[in-house]
Amino acid sequence: MTAAEPYVIVGGGLAGAKAAETLRAEGFDGPVVLVAGEPEVPYERPPLSKDHLLGKADRESARVHAADWYAEQDVELRTGIRATSLDPAAHRLGLETGEELPYAKLLLATGSSARRLPVPGADLEGVRYLRTLADSDQLLAHLSGGGRRVVVVGAGWIGLEVAAAARHHGDDVTVVEPQPTPLHAVLGPEMGRVFARLHRDHGVDLFTDTVVREFRGAGGRVTSVVTDRHAGLPADLVVVGIGATPNVELAASAGLEVDNGIVTDDALRASAPDVFAAGDVASSFHPLYGRYVRVEHWANALNGGPAAARSMLGRPVSYDRVPYFFTDQYDLGMEYSGLGGPTDAVVTRGDVDGGEFIAFWLHDGRVVAGMNVNVWDVTDPIQALIRARRQVPVASLSDPAEPLERLAA
Repeated sequence: MTAAEPYVIVGGGLAGAKAAETLRAEGFDGPVVLVAGEPEVPYERPPLSKDHLLGKADRESARVHAADWYAEQDVELRTGIRATSLDPAAHRLGLETGEELPYAKLLLATGSSARRLPVPGADLEGVRYLRTLADSDQLLAHLSGGGRRVVVVGAGWIGLEVAAAARHHGDDVTVVEPQPTPLHAVLGPEMGRVFARLHRDHGVDLFTDTVVREFRGAGGRVTSVVTDRHAGLPADLVVVGIGATPNVELAASAGLEVDNGIVTDDALRASAPDVFAAGDVASSFHPLYGRYVRVEHWANALNGGPAAARSMLGRPVSYDRVPYFFTDQYDLGMEYSGLGGPTDAVVTRGDVDGGEFIAFWLHDGRVVAGMNVNVWDVTDPIQALIRARRQVPVASLSDPAEPLERLAA
């Protein structure tokens, strides 16, 4: 199977690298070009706020493949080069080098960028974000050794993992969150309180229902954080984690349909012929939910990249993976499957106070999401329950003696 023009992948993250791997594994022997904007061999992002930031793993552990894998697989890896324009009609991709790269098929795996906080003082030295491997390197250098006063803005996944890493290194940590609980939009108030208690038990000062108004500094460096409730929280370092925005500029400027991401069908085909999208940037029609869904988590890149590659090759694809996420904070390990909401009913089984339990989110009596905390090997039956779309008795869900496999059967 060959093509005169190359199959081009834009994006040097997990989705792009796994797509290149899958093209070769599926027997495609035509030219493959992977264009990566960062000057890094493609890497995964979870270690950036987990093991690498904790100092438990070196930066090489984040690589999707070893550096020499790309040459061995005859994948042309172009690092440190950004795509600047796209002409879908002419099948050409413009690069910042001035080149115009022709393509037979194009995969946009451009990911997302950390959302910026537009307040006075946002440009002070010491106000940082965590999105890239270089960001993680810098944060690790600042957190290591302890003794710093760290203010984390945002109690989402990134913010909480950074807070846990900072406490691991011995830093004083304050977290500021505008919602009533951490992770409020994802987990709702009841499970959000679990994470609030976890961090407070580990010495974090957590302020919810609190809005950052300004960063103040001296000599160009941040020294405090002003909120609607505090005249100035002392800060040697501020880490802002308030979400991410999909990198749709290239697609939008080319006239592709964009709506909270690059819009695709369930085969990950974008609105222009021979253009596909996967990973954080894709807002794809999800057959299970009957609507468009954009998922920013690791598992979506891991599985979406290969699915897009198969679709590029003309294989039948209907991408309907149940969204999946995991986190490790202190002694809490958690896996989350599905798409729940803060207004869904929550049912638990196990010991919530003791930190070993499963939570289920129900909508109209049907399981739409599940979270296992320090309970393992239950992801498959939880996802089967979500896929079953049937009403499940609350008494059965909450009973640890009732096998999940039976409920999903």
